[in-house]
Amino acid sequence: MLQWDAPLAAFTWFRVGGPVGILFLPKDATDLQQFLAALDPGVPVTILGAASNVIVRDGGIDGVVIRLLGGGFGAVSLEPGGQLRAGAGALDAHVAKAAAKAGLGGLEFYSGIPGAIGGAVRMNAGCYGLETKDVLIEAEAIDRAGRRHVLTPADLGFAYRHSALPEDFIVIAAKFQGNPDKPEAIAERMAVIAAQREASQPIREKTGGSTFKNPDPTLSGGRKAWQLIDAAGLRGARGGDAQMSNQHCNFMINVGTARAADLEELGEQVRAAVHAKTGVMLDWEIKRLGLVS
Repeated sequence: MLQWDAPLAAFTWFRVGGPVGILFLPKDATDLQQFLAALDPGVPVTILGAASNVIVRDGGIDGVVIRLLGGGFGAVSLEPGGQLRAGAGALDAHVAKAAAKAGLGGLEFYSGIPGAIGGAVRMNAGCYGLETKDVLIEAEAIDRAGRRHVLTPADLGFAYRHSALPEDFIVIAAKFQGNPDKPEAIAERMAVIAAQREASQPIREKTGGSTFKNPDPTLSGGRKAWQLIDAAGLRGARGGDAQMSNQHCNFMINVGTARAADLEELGEQVRAAVHAKTGVMLDWEIKRLGLVS
């Protein structure tokens, strides 16, 4: 399905951002392949999934936005050998729940990640001591010309919050390895994760998850991003309706009607202040997309 001059703010967890000229909502992988094969190679393409760690700038996004969430990309299925296949639009939390129901442990960390599988593969998402690279068997992707590829973890060149997936590749599905376990035991571990998130993160706010990556511990003295932000006196720092959360100061929140520019400006102020205080320059974990208005 195609939409013209489509607003994007409602898709993002921050609820900010301008429109895109063309929004494409493919019904399945074949629909996506056909669309890409027919699209002018000069037209820029941006992929959005759950948009849980994205700031869409106020000027919107040029070209085409392809949104993969739910529908034909949301399926999760059990495969032989304790494997689980999930579409790129399947929410991470739904994958964790499906694995638990099937008696497959090792994927419960996904219940603590606010996003979808396509983004998890591209950024090697992780938490609570595990990352996507630890459980991924293979990923399926479609390139800008509409060709399909199967990629191994070695192909993806995973590093901390990073993969070497080519920019023009679109993840459409991934296969994961689980470990046989009792569903009730898995559910208990997921309950612990849920309680920890509720207690430590502003999950009910308009937010985007961790704003900055944790720096190299050899440069930061072992301190994580939130500790550096706290040391710089920036817990609760605010610029208009953009704020660093008092609950978890590496989470930025939109406390009212902040614009994308407000959020990005606050983030850059935090980076500069942390660098001045500690000598460490934080790198954005949140993706910032589009045009400044």
